[in-house]
Amino acid sequence: MTRAVSATLVVLLLAAGLALVGYARWTAHVTTADAALDDGRLKEALAEYTLAEARFDALPAVRQLAQAEYARVVHNHLLTLYRLGRYDEVIDLAQRAPAAASPSFWSASALFRKAMVEEQPDARLGFLGRAEEEFRKAIDASPDDWDTKYDFELTTRLAAELRKQPKTPPKQMMQLLRPPQPGVKTPRRVG
Repeated sequence: MTRAVSATLVVLLLAAGLALVGYARWTAHVTTADAALDDGRLKEALAEYTLAEARFDALPAVRQLAQAEYARVVHNHLLTLYRLGRYDEVIDLAQRAPAAASPSFWSASALFRKAMVEEQPDARLGFLGRAEEEFRKAIDASPDDWDTKYDFELTTRLAAELRKQPKTPPKQMMQLLRPPQPGVKTPRRVG
């Protein structure tokens, strides 16, 4: 009886070990991507996260079993795209990302950045309005995240001020948030 139990345990441990080694090899792209992201090699990180995400997408059962890891991969993929300034891709990926990857936060951040460089007042307000909605969703998903609350408040205030002064050039938009101080003259811009 003891030999049978011992043999069964050895077989189970061997199977578990092989499964762990297989999973480690299967997620090698994740490890490489994480290292590249940490080192600031964003293009390499992007390529590796794309490959890792494709592996997860090809095997829905593994994606389901490793939900937290998959969400982390997608989150870092969104982060990498954002850092590269590929805002349209951030918005697209966020639409199909799992909730644990903070897709609303990343989408809102990308929309805000697009608004900051948009020359057309109507389009700029449109981007800010969409960013505001996405930040609100992000707060609903993570109500204790003070950074997201700050970003939401900033976006809301900027959109309100921009509605009052829609022709403000993109480079001067953030100045709308600074209240005028009595007795202090606004410096003249030269050049």
